[in-house]
Amino acid sequence: MKKHLFFKFSLVVIVFTTSTFSVLAQTFPKVRVDVEQRNFVSAPIEQKIAQMQNTIVDKELAWMFNNCFPNTLDRTVNFSMKNGKPNTFVITGDITAMWLRDCSAQVWPYMPYMKDDSKLQQVIAGVINRQVESVLIDPYANAYNLSDSEPDPGWQSDNTTMKLELHERKWEVDGLCYVIRLSYNFWKLTGDVSHFDQDWQKAMQLIVKTFKEQQRKTNAGPYSFTRLTTKPIDTQFADGYGNPIRPIGMICSMFRPSDDATIYPFLIPSNCFAVVSLRQLAEMQLVIKQDKVFAQDCSTLASEVDAAIQKYGIVNHPKYGQIYAYEVDGYGNYLMMDDANVPSLLSLPYLGYTNAENKIYQHTRNFVWSQDNPYFYKGVAGEGIGGPHCGRDMIWPMAIIMKALTSKDKNEVAACLKQLKYTHGGTGFVHETFYKEDANKYTRSWFAWANTLYGELLIKVENDYPELLKRIY
Repeated sequence: MKKHLFFKFSLVVIVFTTSTFSVLAQTFPKVRVDVEQRNFVSAPIEQKIAQMQNTIVDKELAWMFNNCFPNTLDRTVNFSMKNGKPNTFVITGDITAMWLRDCSAQVWPYMPYMKDDSKLQQVIAGVINRQVESVLIDPYANAYNLSDSEPDPGWQSDNTTMKLELHERKWEVDGLCYVIRLSYNFWKLTGDVSHFDQDWQKAMQLIVKTFKEQQRKTNAGPYSFTRLTTKPIDTQFADGYGNPIRPIGMICSMFRPSDDATIYPFLIPSNCFAVVSLRQLAEMQLVIKQDKVFAQDCSTLASEVDAAIQKYGIVNHPKYGQIYAYEVDGYGNYLMMDDANVPSLLSLPYLGYTNAENKIYQHTRNFVWSQDNPYFYKGVAGEGIGGPHCGRDMIWPMAIIMKALTSKDKNEVAACLKQLKYTHGGTGFVHETFYKEDANKYTRSWFAWANTLYGELLIKVENDYPELLKRIY
């Protein structure tokens, strides 16, 4: 990004000046960008980084935290004022487009620090406003461009209704859920309702309208997508409408959070996320907007989706008992797997759908973190969940982080921290995937969501199991 915004503060900046990577000597190269190159600087975030450098005994984990936690603010946010309102475009990293999902997750761990930094609060309000703008352009898109000045060259073979503002138009239920999640938690943490204006309300109504369209009770709805490609995961079946479904109350998602095509359109983790998000939106409508009719509409839809999940989304596995399926079609067909991207089955407590002690979730968790899950991989370098997106034997660190974030077992969390330490390939950053036999073989050297999620994990460990940060791994 060429445009940078700098807010000047008195900062404590941790700088490692060594030029070689040596685990034994515990000296590490400086890989975080210099302060004058950062897109945004927040004093409370810098203070937290400095504090964590003194708290984390394992200097390699501390070095990674220093690099990863601020990565979204350092390099991906592009703040401006637009029509008198804050507007923040957030790229994913090495792809210079904004995903509704990624941008929400990228700024998520910074939200508790808004109370001590009004400009950080303004930046995150800008993300909300940008999401509203994006949803009003097209609620079926998953990713958007910074401007509409020229066509995006990447997706010329897509057969769907494209607009210049769109980077990609893969319909994913979770993208709209993340929009609600960010607004809801912004409200809960700040009490600021000034950004929930008429445009925001229109976007929320359009989200619910889109969810209802994709219940497909009377017809297939207005959305379809195919792509001329050699990768089946990048296109959809049946003229772009996906495999047949029986209308049962759940919401069809043509693509997963990985941007891979669904096989059965009722994607269970995304429908679970929708239940949570719709109930949050109902609360916002009652308290902020005093719109009892729309609030009831949201609550009714949430209950309908939840009832369908309970009836059709739970199956009996011959080894694990009752577990959540990954995808279903309403006809009795289901897919037994999990994908690393969030929402996933593993992430259901993290997203607030259930608690980690729930028996069905625990059975599901045991299944997805085992070789009975076809996308679970285990090798010399580590173990974890992958997915079709990056191919066989490629483990997503995001899944390792999510396992720790949803764990109630201190030893399990420690094992995840150790694995993250030894699988960053000497870069000090968290990657999209690494090869199960060699962590130096990885995809996406710059994946801001995974970096920020790593920072979120270590802060949670500090709160829940501070003794784990006193170890050398």
